[in-house]
Amino acid sequence: MVVIKMASTLTKAVSIIAILIVLFLAITAFSNVLILCQDDTEGGIPGVDMAAMWSINGGFTWIYPGSSFDPQGRTLHNIYMLDDPIQEVRVIMDHTYHVSPHILVIINDQAAAHIFGDDILDTIRQHDWVEGNARGDAVAMSITNVNPLPIIPDILMGNIRIMLI
Repeated sequence: MVVIKMASTLTKAVSIIAILIVLFLAITAFSNVLILCQDDTEGGIPGVDMAAMWSINGGFTWIYPGSSFDPQGRTLHNIYMLDDPIQEVRVIMDHTYHVSPHILVIINDQAAAHIFGDDILDTIRQHDWVEGNARGDAVAMSITNVNPLPIIPDILMGNIRIMLI
C-alpha cells in the first residue's frame, strides 16, 4: 500500500515537472531571440559585428549593431566595453527597436567558422563593404552552406552561449 502511494506521488510530481517544462518551452518559443555575432579577430575587447532578432511571428530581422544604441548613445557593437553587457543588450534593444528579447544567443567567430566555413567573415565583409550591399543582404549572400554538426560541440566548448535574459 505504501509503495503504491509513493509511486502515485512520484507520478504526480513527474507530471507537474513535465507540465512546467513544456510551459517554459512554449513561453520561450514565442519570445524574441537576439542573436549576436561576436568578433574576436580584431584583438582586445571583442565587438558585435552582426546581430539578428528572431521570433516565430516575425522571422529574422537583421540588425546593424552600430545603429543600435541606448539613451546615452552607447552602441550594441561596443557592449563588451560596459560593466554589464547583458543588461545593456536589453536596454539597447528596447530603446532602438522597442522589443525585449528574452533569449540571447552569442556566437563567436570560431563557431561561425565551424558552422558556415572558415572564410565566412571575409565573405560577408566582401559583400558588405566592398560591393556595398546592405548588411542583411551581405549575410544572406555569404551563407551558402551550413554544417549543423558542430553546433552541439561549440555549445559545449563555449563558442555558442545561450542565455535567458
